[in-house]
Amino acid sequence: MSATLRPETTRDPSALAERLLKSSARQSYDPEVDIDWDAPIPQDKWGMQPERMSLYGTPLWDGLSEEQRIELSKHEIASIASVGLWFELLLMQMMLRDLYDDDPTGAHMHYALTEVADECRHSTMFGKSIAHLGVPAYGPPRRIHQLGRLFRTVVRGPSAYASILVAEEILDTWQRDLMKDERVQPVTRMVARIHVLEEARHMTFARDEVERQLAGLSRAQLLRHQVVTAQTCFMVARALVNPEIYRSVGIDPREGRRTALGNPHYRETMQWMGEKPLAFLRSHDLLPAHQEKVWRGSLLLG
Repeated sequence: MSATLRPETTRDPSALAERLLKSSARQSYDPEVDIDWDAPIPQDKWGMQPERMSLYGTPLWDGLSEEQRIELSKHEIASIASVGLWFELLLMQMMLRDLYDDDPTGAHMHYALTEVADECRHSTMFGKSIAHLGVPAYGPPRRIHQLGRLFRTVVRGPSAYASILVAEEILDTWQRDLMKDERVQPVTRMVARIHVLEEARHMTFARDEVERQLAGLSRAQLLRHQVVTAQTCFMVARALVNPEIYRSVGIDPREGRRTALGNPHYRETMQWMGEKPLAFLRSHDLLPAHQEKVWRGSLLLG
């Protein structure tokens, strides 16, 4: 394989970091005081948009009562939130490892640490939102939870920030839709609103890091990051809905999982969530033809 290097970049990351630091100072939330965690839970409000749920439009969905569908929506959003929390823990470890040799006096490190602080608050917010609904924090299936221990050590450089971008942007697309939906629980909508506002900065930073760190890579190095990015994003996307949620309404988890993966409505939702980040990855050579099978398996690519 050719060792040809991608063009170097002379872009200074500190200028963007300074701008993001100022934005963080101007507009950030504290979920401890900005969300009323003691607010009542309206029984007729959904945990998430029903049309975006994994079983929507299937015979299993048709067999549920309205009350069961609303109950399932609380468990499904708890699964997504707990998987988001799990990935944010991995994200923070990847970022802190990346900062180990960075300049502690520079704006780049200062903003990255600010982002880690944001993610600490977001993880707490997701945990409290699950507790507020009174449902389990499902997290990813056990096998993927264990794989996360491996991925946090091997995913680094541009594939780390590409994976961060995909995980953040698929949830951003979904939450922008959710936070405007008055059928959804008020606390859930506020959680989404806070996350959307603050993650906009994180996604800007991740895109810049991908572009900057891709520069100077050989073809062999690029291939490695293409493979790692695809595998990491497959793991995250397929973990969002833990099959155990289906037990909450009397559905066998294996049957629910099989139905969800074959559900055209759910597959369309996942592709809608993945449209923006995957377009970015493709434009930066991180979604090549030889990895499309993995991306299709993630459901983010049709």
